[in-house]
Amino acid sequence: MASYSLLVKASAVKELDAVPPRELQRIVKKIGTLATSPRPHGCEKLSGAERFRLRQGDYRIIYEIDDTARRIIIVKIGHRRDVHR
Repeated sequence: MASYSLLVKASAVKELDAVPPRELQRIVKKIGTLATSPRPHGCEKLSGAERFRLRQGDYRIIYEIDDTARRIIIVKIGHRRDVHR
């Protein structure tokens, strides 16, 4: 299976500053796996938008998939209590 390119929005990069270092490593690893498997087991499609949610501990990764351009856009990263607001 061909891999997807990963794009991370600038706002998502800023949100990573608030993540503890231990969780940061796990989140970065989880984002890296999206390149080969854009819809992994456990991801959920969000209602109201063409976005998906991926869990990593207490943190959530919100992303969009563009199958025609074969790219994944990381939109938001945050704690589960704040990410859907």
